[in-house]
Amino acid sequence: MTMSQESSLIVGLDIGTAQTSAVIGEVLPDGQISVIGLGSQQSRGMDKGGVNDLDSVMRSVKLALNQAASIAECEVASVYLSISGHHVSCQNEKGMVPINGAEVLQEDVDDVIHTARSVKIPTERRILHVLPQDFTIDELEGIRSPVGMSGMRMEANVHMVTCSADWARNITKCVQRCDVSVDDLVFSGIASAEAVLTEDEKDLGVCLVDIGAGTTDIAIYAGGALRHCAVIPVAGNQVTNDIAKIFRTPLSHAEQIKVQFACARSALVSQEESIEVPSVGGRPARSMSRHTLAEVVEPRYQELFELVADALRTSGLEDQVAAGVVLTGGTALIEGAETVAEEIFGMPVRLAQPQPLKGLNDYIQEPSYATAVGLLHYGAKQLAVKAHERAPKQGLGQILGRMQNWFKGEF
Repeated sequence: MTMSQESSLIVGLDIGTAQTSAVIGEVLPDGQISVIGLGSQQSRGMDKGGVNDLDSVMRSVKLALNQAASIAECEVASVYLSISGHHVSCQNEKGMVPINGAEVLQEDVDDVIHTARSVKIPTERRILHVLPQDFTIDELEGIRSPVGMSGMRMEANVHMVTCSADWARNITKCVQRCDVSVDDLVFSGIASAEAVLTEDEKDLGVCLVDIGAGTTDIAIYAGGALRHCAVIPVAGNQVTNDIAKIFRTPLSHAEQIKVQFACARSALVSQEESIEVPSVGGRPARSMSRHTLAEVVEPRYQELFELVADALRTSGLEDQVAAGVVLTGGTALIEGAETVAEEIFGMPVRLAQPQPLKGLNDYIQEPSYATAVGLLHYGAKQLAVKAHERAPKQGLGQILGRMQNWFKGEF
């Protein structure tokens, strides 16, 4: 079967700087998601969220999708695709529509959000998301769900996420040239938040920090809604490069050393512990102190978390993240990362992996799969919205009544 033939199937595709991950999920009748296929390949041709070698990216995408499709025994026709990079930016906007004493319908909510997104943006930018934060009906503020309420006019505060149109076209082209269409392009920070954050954390206020190989994505939630997002072009590859240069070892070995032995807090490592470091040019491997490795890694993590803390302060939301900071992404797995983060942020920090799903859940319980799994949650919500749109609409009497109220208010 193909994905287009089976509407309850969703594919999340995360093309990262280091890893390309594809996860296939089935939305069950009770709304839960069951993972039925997954594929992972080393990424080639990506740098800090951008495409720098289209053919190499295509090969990684094709291999990951074929692997996932083989396990799920289906053909992939479309995917939800993540995007990141320093080109991603956000802004808060407002919209307003008259309701003239009638009850608020979903159509009114859609209209006020559409009004809010009508702000002019540069032609080189593309709108990724327009997410409602809260609504105001007359003098009543902070409404989360206005449907069914009455008033004279309704306002909406929305969070708009935009990206470079060129970057979006290039990463989309990589997928389309694999004979796969893109259902939607999703900011990877939002996708990761769908996978690892709880509703309580979003309500109380939380800062998600997704540390990949090329970029660090930030998503700040408060009052149950996204309030700010940002991307820092500093991440795990900087740590790998430092290890390669200082220890004079090939990049591939530096990455292995980072994953297996690195620690973000040197005080946690014994002075006597040693590791074997491969050399370049066929020279024999050397024995080096693991404590020295930690002394190389620690400043990079301190720098990264200080950049995140600066972004949090700049957002003006530092006092609203009562639930603290949640770390995810492959680079967050390094020993001592939570300790350093707590010292820099001065608030609670937890390392998160994707929340459990059904099916092949054990294979995706790693922070590196947070974005791909989050795309499944995002896609499931989109399917639910489409199902609601296909449901029977309001009756003719309701429509005529609302039109009559509208004319009374206008004339």
